[in-house]
Amino acid sequence: MQASLWWDKYAAERDLDLIRDAGFGWVKQHVGWRDVEGIAKGHYDWYFTDRIVLDAEDRGLRVLFRLDRQPVWTVPPEGAHSENGPPENPQDFGDFCHVLAERYRGRVQAYQVWNEPNLAREWSGFQPDPAGYVELLKACYIGIKTADPDAIVISAGLAPTGNGLPEAMPDADYLVALYEAGASPYFDVLGVHAPGFKYPPEMSPAEVADDTGGHRFFCFRHVEDLRDIMVHYGDGHKQIAVLEMGWTIDPIHPNYAWFAVTPEQQADYLVRAFAYAKANWQPWIGLMTVISIADPSWTENDEQYWWAITEPGWPETRVRPAYEALRDMEK
Repeated sequence: MQASLWWDKYAAERDLDLIRDAGFGWVKQHVGWRDVEGIAKGHYDWYFTDRIVLDAEDRGLRVLFRLDRQPVWTVPPEGAHSENGPPENPQDFGDFCHVLAERYRGRVQAYQVWNEPNLAREWSGFQPDPAGYVELLKACYIGIKTADPDAIVISAGLAPTGNGLPEAMPDADYLVALYEAGASPYFDVLGVHAPGFKYPPEMSPAEVADDTGGHRFFCFRHVEDLRDIMVHYGDGHKQIAVLEMGWTIDPIHPNYAWFAVTPEQQADYLVRAFAYAKANWQPWIGLMTVISIADPSWTENDEQYWWAITEPGWPETRVRPAYEALRDMEK
């Protein structure tokens, strides 16, 4: 399960307890590069990551860190037009990944290298650049593996989208471009995102395409399309990690409300998604990450609020039907 453990120690401990008590064994946490090495190269603040790793260990949870969000000192001369984007020198990111993995050798089990680089808003606002991402991935992969050879390096989760350049690239097209740019040696596990949109998890991409004017990506099983690309490029021996999976119950944001489901459907579909993957995707399916345990600061105005399986807030703990269903499902 994904959580927001950074700022509030006591809420973070509660949320880690929720993950453990639901019978889940992994926690995914976003680590902004700028929040650790933000002042200048080589100047680190380990307070938050040290606490998160220790608290997860105390509960027997394995840790996946998502790495992105460049510091200001790394921004290229042309600047940035969004909050997230590549540094001018990919080696600066590789150096950070090395130091991070060295500090948490054997304690952080996996690292996700960036997030949704097939969207311009996650690439400094500029046109997505698969070859540029491969350079970033390579630097981080080498940095991590030279510090902790047993750590799992997962490529960036890609956003399912039908939008084209310059604002986006469809995830399948982007993945093909990654392979053509030589990405394969630099990740252990392929990262994907698998929102279900408005459809139940068992619906095939072909069935969904019939209902959406030819768009195969509007479903959980779009993962299978990306798997076919992996196999085509000789990576069939690797697993896939679903880095974000869920269904939104959002009634107010127009970009999401059109595919919102009910809280009861959200609960049912999440459980059925795990069951479908177990029955049909072994042995190539690996980690599957539910979004999410709510950040305590979220409100109804936040799009993320509506994907969550718990209610935000502290100290009161309130869970949604989806959390209860995932807690009670057969493991």
